[in-house]
Amino acid sequence: MKLSGAKNCAGVAADAKVTSIVAGMVAGADSIDDLDVLRHGAIPGLFDGIHAPSTLGTFLRAFTHGHALQLHAVHRRFLAVLAAHTPLLPGAGETAFIDVDATHKRVYSRTKQGAEYGWFKGIRTLHPLLATICTPTPTLIPTPGR
Repeated sequence: MKLSGAKNCAGVAADAKVTSIVAGMVAGADSIDDLDVLRHGAIPGLFDGIHAPSTLGTFLRAFTHGHALQLHAVHRRFLAVLAAHTPLLPGAGETAFIDVDATHKRVYSRTKQGAEYGWFKGIRTLHPLLATICTPTPTLIPTPGR
């Protein structure tokens, strides 16, 4: 798989690079530098083709808006199939309660994309939405020793 239109070979082995980024996010990475977590523990034994954080950063910077839309479409289809085959929330097919709340997260960089001055005077914040979902169906959690 190759990311078309990328310069300097950034788009080569796109499937391995996307897998590395997702694995890093699952392991707790929240920035390009944090993707170095992929080189620790047993992770290199789980995945072929672990890439350096700088290589993954070059790959991500090669994305155009069209590439991001394509990746979003794949993500959307994957989640729909996963949700159809994974009963994570018992009773969601009958009744589900969704709570969506806005929050503020302070940022310190002037170049942080999406940061705005808002409710807090002189403080730049991001305004992510947080969502929770629940159903009236109780979830049975196994108790150890019973």
